[in-house]
Amino acid sequence: MKRIRDRVAGLDVHRDTVMAATWVLDRASGEIVEDQAQFSTMTAGVVELGRWLLEHGVTTVGMEATGDYWKPVYYGLEGMFDDLSVYNAQHVKNVPGRKTDLSDAMWLADVIAHGMVRASFVPPEPIRELRDLSRYRKTQIDMRAKEIQRLDKVLQDACVKLTSVAATVWSKSSRRMIEALIAGERDPHVLAEMALGKMRPKIAELAKALACNWRPHHSLLARGIIAHIDHLDAAIDKLSAEIGQRCDPFGELIERMCEVPGISRAIAEVVIAETGADTAAFATPQQLCAWAGVAPGNRESAGKRRPVRSRKGQRWLRRALIEAAKSLARNHDSFLGARYRRVARRRGGNKAAVAVAHSILVILWHLMADPTQRYVDLGADYYQKRQDPEREAQRLVAKLATLGYTATLQPAA
Repeated sequence: MKRIRDRVAGLDVHRDTVMAATWVLDRASGEIVEDQAQFSTMTAGVVELGRWLLEHGVTTVGMEATGDYWKPVYYGLEGMFDDLSVYNAQHVKNVPGRKTDLSDAMWLADVIAHGMVRASFVPPEPIRELRDLSRYRKTQIDMRAKEIQRLDKVLQDACVKLTSVAATVWSKSSRRMIEALIAGERDPHVLAEMALGKMRPKIAELAKALACNWRPHHSLLARGIIAHIDHLDAAIDKLSAEIGQRCDPFGELIERMCEVPGISRAIAEVVIAETGADTAAFATPQQLCAWAGVAPGNRESAGKRRPVRSRKGQRWLRRALIEAAKSLARNHDSFLGARYRRVARRRGGNKAAVAVAHSILVILWHLMADPTQRYVDLGADYYQKRQDPEREAQRLVAKLATLGYTATLQPAA
């Protein structure tokens, strides 16, 4: 195989150390000069590594994406070399049987020199910072949801059947009732009268649900959970404000993204944070969908295609898209909602969510690629308009026949 790079280094990165191997072509003799060394992943060690690579005349450096351990090395070497890349560890596996740090570094240098592997997408520093904030906000939102679930468990343990009447365990009305329980109120009728808004018509049922066996330890648990929820709400608001400020340059793009059914501002911010709104890194929408893990997998052998699940992808982006797709199950006014229900009838809700997430990401790719593009909905009746009226009429007549009816069709005037 032809060698396409002459001055290459492969880095096998671990938590505390990094093994470096260089493959440099001596153009005078035509021979490949190899060298190896081990460095610390602390700042001083990374600086020494960069100096050592420059002394060897290296211009292309590649490393495996090993957890988060590659980041200190990558950030320390960023800007020092013409080509600095991170590679998926699954794509650069060494031949089994001789696994060492040195052999891994040499193997990586070899495959990079021959162009046998594609580099992973690493966004620029401002997008990396936005990505960190966005991901941390999502972890806080998940933690808040878990705290609300814990609160429901405390209520169930105390025989407070609030969720048997109310739609959710955490609302302004339910908070007033829980805080009253913590303060010592036990009269279910007094507690039920604290209901607000749409819960007012359910006061009689609430009085039954709030007849409980509340104990002092329930107050301690509920007080701690409510305090934690308030802390998480404040943290989420602060993160959202910072993310919104950093997304100001993408304000017009976010506005166009939010025109797509299922896409909220928060999800649009996740898409920008994970992709950088950079379609140059993904030449086609199919490449972006495959990277996000919402594209169908391929498994073909001997001319036969077998069903296979979607491939693994960028989990933060995939999760946001799946959430957007599932929100369309109750949307009856859009093409994407109709597509979700059409696929769900045949293959179930989970596969419908992935299929619609794929469609959403294709739309978003076009919006990012062309600043003049706007989303135009095809309509909830898109699939109905594509049906052949005669075939649909024959299908309905046949269905009536199976039910024991005879139908005669007459064209409308």
